[in-house]
Amino acid sequence: MDPYTILICDDKEAVHESLGYFLNKEGMQVISAYDGESVLLKFSAHKIDLIVLDVMLPGMDGTEVCRIIRRESDVPIIFLSAKGEEMDRIKGLEIGGDDYVTKPFSPREIALRIKILLNRRSRDTGSRTDEAAGNASGSTSGERSRLEEGAFPAGTAADNEILQYQELRLNQATMQVFVGEEQIEMTAREVSLLSYLMNNPNRVLNREQILNAVWGFDYYGETRAVDAVVKRIRKKLPKENVHFQIQSIYGVGYRLGDMTS
Repeated sequence: MDPYTILICDDKEAVHESLGYFLNKEGMQVISAYDGESVLLKFSAHKIDLIVLDVMLPGMDGTEVCRIIRRESDVPIIFLSAKGEEMDRIKGLEIGGDDYVTKPFSPREIALRIKILLNRRSRDTGSRTDEAAGNASGSTSGERSRLEEGAFPAGTAADNEILQYQELRLNQATMQVFVGEEQIEMTAREVSLLSYLMNNPNRVLNREQILNAVWGFDYYGETRAVDAVVKRIRKKLPKENVHFQIQSIYGVGYRLGDMTS
């Protein structure tokens, strides 16, 4: 297996040296960038497994870099910032960050967070691949009852691969989301969280349950990450002419239920 490649973007050389030292000890490769535009160029030119991204950068700042990357990729992003206020952390998570670490920080701790995120992502990818292969090889035409013609725009799929709640449909094999006939583009993390809600309709799920199911029991980060991903999903889903919604249960978590008047 090829070593993981980590893209570090910070305008301080000391950050690259200290963090790079611990990542190299873990067998990871490090690519350095010192401004926002360089991050985008190097991300396009290399296969990057995770990005460590400073918020305050010369020129294009880290939040704008994250927004651009999130249009096409779900690569894990860990924000670094001297701003440690709660609203700053929430903003970083809302725009697509997977973790948010305030300066000064321990390079050893950052390396551990990186290792945990990558291990979790590797297991998620492997389990989805194994499940898809099992569905393809373990089903016969007699066992795979088809959806009614036109019921799902993606074409043919096994019933147990399709989740549906009101107008909302999700193909677990292809990671596609539809509302009616319209396909909604979502990242892998957003699809995973939505899938968990759809597998538990009308059930109140607290943030810890969602973190364990979507991020994994060894997730090392804030529960606010759940709120951030839910907010991104809500922005993408239509609010008119639908009969479902992701409901916030104050002080607890979320529930996928019917639209309330």
